[in-house]
Amino acid sequence: MYIYINLGKKLEEKGISHREFARRTGIRHPTISALCNNTVKQVPLENLVAICVELECDPGDLLELKNPGK
Repeated sequence: MYIYINLGKKLEEKGISHREFARRTGIRHPTISALCNNTVKQVPLENLVAICVELECDPGDLLELKNPGK
């Protein structure tokens, strides 16, 4: 089991670029890219809060528990 981050999909739906989202949230662009590519090992809670505030969503809207075998 692993957690999949749907940030890239959310940004695409809203038409927001990674760079623009980084500017709006104060989160570094490489971090936003890593979140969108699901290559991060951890997400600081303050980053998760900033993302949710900017996208007007809950953490559950961004995070999905997946089973790699299914």
